[in-house]
Amino acid sequence: MFTNNREASGEIHCEDPKDFRKLYDATMQLLFKVSYRIVNDEEAAEDLVHDSYIKANEKKMVFPSLDDAKFWLIRVVKNASLNYAKRKVREANAYHKVLYEGRQQMESGETELLKAETVEKVKAALDQLPPKMKEVLVLREYGGLNYKEIGETLGITEGNVKVRVFRAREQLTKLIGDGDVYMP
Repeated sequence: MFTNNREASGEIHCEDPKDFRKLYDATMQLLFKVSYRIVNDEEAAEDLVHDSYIKANEKKMVFPSLDDAKFWLIRVVKNASLNYAKRKVREANAYHKVLYEGRQQMESGETELLKAETVEKVKAALDQLPPKMKEVLVLREYGGLNYKEIGETLGITEGNVKVRVFRAREQLTKLIGDGDVYMP
């Protein structure tokens, strides 16, 4: 049985329904955003986030604070989402190779084509970034985390986060180029 001391200390016990609910309410939206920006699929993002909560519960994780639990879950969701995205790319490439080899895709309207090309260029450019730069950029731009939170999540200094974000944006701009993107 848990004592009032545990509650006073701020510890989060994932096996305790009250603590689990508190953790879920405090982190669900953030974790979903992080996952969705990596996998670009609402259902998959939701499943990955829920799997992470289940993992914390099954392992009966205990965290010193809500922030520690949040940062652990961000890492778990980020890694699960990156693994899912890599798997989906491999599956899509295999599918495309089997079904569309030798076929030409039908042309759609010029605007739709430009939009699709821009999205692909951004995704390709993101994939070309070193993993350390990509992860800080995803957490900053898509996850909405501030520099301090990113630093705590990744175990690096806030200054290091700022440098990585700056360099990642700079490198992304070089990779994409100015005239090759569609801006409505």
